[in-house]
Amino acid sequence: MAAARELRYHSRSAVYGDLAYDLDREVREHALRHAGEPPRRQPEAAKAPARAKPRVRSLSKEQVRQRQKVSVLSVLGVGAAIGLAVLVLMGYIQLTAISSQVVDLQEELEALETENVSLTAQHEQMFDLATVKEVAEAAGMSQPSSSQIYYIDLSRGDSAVVYQQEEPSLFSRLLTSLNHGIYAVIEYFE
Repeated sequence: MAAARELRYHSRSAVYGDLAYDLDREVREHALRHAGEPPRRQPEAAKAPARAKPRVRSLSKEQVRQRQKVSVLSVLGVGAAIGLAVLVLMGYIQLTAISSQVVDLQEELEALETENVSLTAQHEQMFDLATVKEVAEAAGMSQPSSSQIYYIDLSRGDSAVVYQQEEPSLFSRLLTSLNHGIYAVIEYFE
């Protein structure tokens, strides 16, 4: 039973309470396998590179990178992208300004609508029949008597007379055009 438990826990798929990798397991197993053996000496060749001077690498002319040229199309593309970004930014600035103006005009509209309601109420009050009657009586007016009332008979059809206007002569039209032209020039320079 102990042998089966030992095999089960030393397998690579064994879990010791968490699933984190045990990075030092191989080192510990190696140390356990070689416990009691004298330590091995490293050859002198392996220790020598640590004391050696660092090597300086020189590049021949063929290995030096040549200066790269910038393509004209890439410069134009970047310029166009910057130009479009500036245009979009200007559009947003104009949109913000117009939105501010719209808000101001809406506030002004609300104020004018409120004023319109109050003026309409005053106007209706002025034409209230009771108010008109009081003002008329105060001014000395009274109801008309039957002798002051006249009736008009409109049973006949309507009629109208249209008179033809004389056609102006060529000379009068020329003077009128010249007169209008002079007035237009004077208005332009004022």
